[in-house]
Amino acid sequence: MMLVKTLHYHRRTKLLDIHFDNGEQVSLSAEFLRVHSPSAEVQGHHQGPPKLVANKKAVAISDIEPVGHYAVRLHFDDGHQSGLYSFGYLAELCNHHEQLWQTYLERLKMANAQRDASIAIRVTP
Repeated sequence: MMLVKTLHYHRRTKLLDIHFDNGEQVSLSAEFLRVHSPSAEVQGHHQGPPKLVANKKAVAISDIEPVGHYAVRLHFDDGHQSGLYSFGYLAELCNHHEQLWQTYLERLKMANAQRDASIAIRVTP
C-alpha cells in the first residue's frame, strides 16, 4: 500500500496535491473528493447503490484533519465532514481518477443533474 507523505491544498484552485512515499504526486479537485466521499451516506452502505452527489462544482475543502497514520478527514465548506479518506482509498481514487470521473459525469447526465449549484449565490463584500 502506498502511504501518503504530504498533502497540500491550494485554496484558489481547489486542488489537493497528494504526495505518496513512492515519489508519485497526484492532484485531485475538491469536487472530485466530495462526490467520491467514503462516508456511509455517499457510498450507500446498507441502503443500496452509492448516492449521486450533484451541484458540488464550487465546493472547497475548509480543513484537513489527520487521523492516526493511516487517514485524513476532509471538512468541506458545504458542511460535509463524515467519512475517513484512508491512504489506501486516496491511492485508489488517484489510480482510477479518469474512470471514476467519467462514470460520475455519465451518472449526472442520466439523472438530468448538474455539477453547478442548483441556485446562483453571490456574496459581495
